[in-house]
Amino acid sequence: MIVTIDGVAASGKSSVSSGVAQALGVPYVSSGLLYRAATLLGLEASLDLHAAPHLLTLLGTHPVRLEPLAGGNRVWQGERELTDDLHSTRVDRGVSVVAALPEVREWVDAQLRALPEPFVAEGRDMGTNVFPHASHKFYLTASARIRAERRARERPEDVPAIEAALQRRDELDTVQSAPAPDALVIDTGPLDLQGVIDTILTRLR
Repeated sequence: MIVTIDGVAASGKSSVSSGVAQALGVPYVSSGLLYRAATLLGLEASLDLHAAPHLLTLLGTHPVRLEPLAGGNRVWQGERELTDDLHSTRVDRGVSVVAALPEVREWVDAQLRALPEPFVAEGRDMGTNVFPHASHKFYLTASARIRAERRARERPEDVPAIEAALQRRDELDTVQSAPAPDALVIDTGPLDLQGVIDTILTRLR
């Protein structure tokens, strides 16, 4: 069994996926962390993030490993854990550029498809491209203002700046972040975290 949970940036995908996975007793897989890891390593190596061949060479010499757990994913590069460094502002700014590179997307997809089932897969195109055969698909959305207010509770940044950044991110992610035709679209704006989790679990049951 594979459950896919896609959605726009800061729509709560990770928290929802973790909650659903814990309720089901299976791991959840955060595809976005692999894109963020590629972005972080590229930035640290002072690479042009538009240069897919250089990024792939770097990922080949510095392999990244995703550790999927029900309570939260961890990302490793050798013995170094990258997880805590993946949600910085500079990674936020660069990750859409990296995620739009077809070669990097193929690298991420290969990492994900090698994982053993069952699991909950979270990302932008899990239900459309990576696991189109998944039996249960969901897509989370909310207004940019609501998403900005939520993110402002996690980071010391003002809401208008976060909202503007999210709107730019939405524009960049338009191609790869669209709901699968057979996905249930959920507006998380009027719901709290448990409400979204319960909506998905009810549909699964």
